[in-house]
Amino acid sequence: MHADRTNRTMMVLFALLLIAVGLDAGAASIGAYGTHTQHSLLMANPTGHFIGSNGAWLWPVAAVAALIIALLALRWLLALLFSTDRSGDLVIRSSSGAGRTTLANGALTDAVVGEIEGYRGVNSARARLIGDAEDPELVVTAGLEESADFTALRQRIETEALTHARQALGNMALPTQLDLTISTKKASRVT
Repeated sequence: MHADRTNRTMMVLFALLLIAVGLDAGAASIGAYGTHTQHSLLMANPTGHFIGSNGAWLWPVAAVAALIIALLALRWLLALLFSTDRSGDLVIRSSSGAGRTTLANGALTDAVVGEIEGYRGVNSARARLIGDAEDPELVVTAGLEESADFTALRQRIETEALTHARQALGNMALPTQLDLTISTKKASRVT
């Protein structure tokens, strides 16, 4: 289960429930259910009387429904906390097909981050490989100084760091996403 999709679905369902409750209360207040509901007291409601007279079977049903909701909420929470779209270790196959090398995901991303953070004008960098280990995508975020030449840094990152990552994987068609942000702090390293 993908956490973002689950999160959006649950939020839409919760919003629809709240909208329905609000519309129902608004309809009752303008007399859509008759003048009796429009002018009745909040505490003198037929729902409360129904619950009081049918409590023998209603409360166990409510408990089961609450348990189901709690289990769904726990599943949702676990999906949010532990799901990841990060790829696993990468398998690099030789061109002859005779052998293969396994490259740890972190080794490649650490090398890309280290190279980018060494560029003049870059404050920080983050990289991650997402998707399937057989067909990953490299996502890089770099924080640049306000005074940096953005065009030159973008070009340098694309032609050097991202090209080196593609060469390391033996995949010159590796899809990449580069996000550049502006930061007010100065870079700690300059080369």
